[in-house]
Amino acid sequence: MTSPGAGSPSTASSGCDTFWHGSAPTWLPVRARVRLRPPRGAGRESRRANESSVTRIYTRTGDSGETGLFGGARVSKDHPRVRAYGSVDELNAVLGLARAAGPSQEIDAILERLQHQLFDLGAELATPDAADRAGGHIARATPERVAALERDIDRFQDRLPPLRQFVLPGGTPAASALHHARTVARRAERAIVRLASSEPVNPELLKYVNRLSDLLFVLARAANHAAGRAEPTWTPSA
Repeated sequence: MTSPGAGSPSTASSGCDTFWHGSAPTWLPVRARVRLRPPRGAGRESRRANESSVTRIYTRTGDSGETGLFGGARVSKDHPRVRAYGSVDELNAVLGLARAAGPSQEIDAILERLQHQLFDLGAELATPDAADRAGGHIARATPERVAALERDIDRFQDRLPPLRQFVLPGGTPAASALHHARTVARRAERAIVRLASSEPVNPELLKYVNRLSDLLFVLARAANHAAGRAEPTWTPSA
């Protein structure tokens, strides 16, 4: 694989999943062949000529039930690492549904930020080797990002009435989608825990996904509260 910025544009096709890498890597959860963006410092014409673009959606390289990880390794599509970043991809899609449901501008801005960060998480999970993560400048989960989630949780929690009963998922379309998202976040967390039992995983990544599910629960409550919608609560069976 040609290194970023080393002459002609390089491509990285994994069959099922493709990753940008170089100065601004991300993870594309689609079957595509992607041309890499040149690093900063490249000439203007070079940057324009090598602008990232999806040229083909299907590649046929995953037809045997395997997919490629960043760095070139081939694994089963049922591999714990693929399950982990696949769950993160699903979570990102559910956040898109939540945004389409029309939450407040404040919540929507947070969800957009989270979607970008989930792409970073997907890239990190799809990169098994630490050297590849460093060489490709993969954005990693950090204590700062975890702390930002905690600040969001505290800010919204302070505006909400205290919980006295268990809340049922529901209410407005946005709140319902956010409840759905928090359950997918928990599933993604379980998938990452499983991966961590057999391979090294950045501990901040686990913390991030854990806090993210908490934030999504608080945002679901906030969406109902902002709409003046009473939260459905659990009534124990007699």
